[in-house]
Amino acid sequence: MEKRIEVKVYGRVQGVFFRAYTEDVAKSLGVKGFVRNEPDGSVYIVAEGEEEKLKKLVEWCHKGSPGAMVKKVDVNWGTATGEFKNFTIRYT
Repeated sequence: MEKRIEVKVYGRVQGVFFRAYTEDVAKSLGVKGFVRNEPDGSVYIVAEGEEEKLKKLVEWCHKGSPGAMVKKVDVNWGTATGEFKNFTIRYT
């Protein structure tokens, strides 16, 4: 059964290739969704896939890209909607 996560990552996560690394990790895990920068300096991720794969993505979010300094990660779990075909970076 597929699940959905909505993740908000706080800290030094913009300007450190966090979105690009997130996209690579998500694609390697085979999860679908998107990542985007938020105006408050955080990064927002929506991903759908198998629960174990989503847990690995969340685990990665706690350390992030090489230049990131992650201070906090908020995760909300839900039911997958099936709305995504792949994983992308969204630019607002």
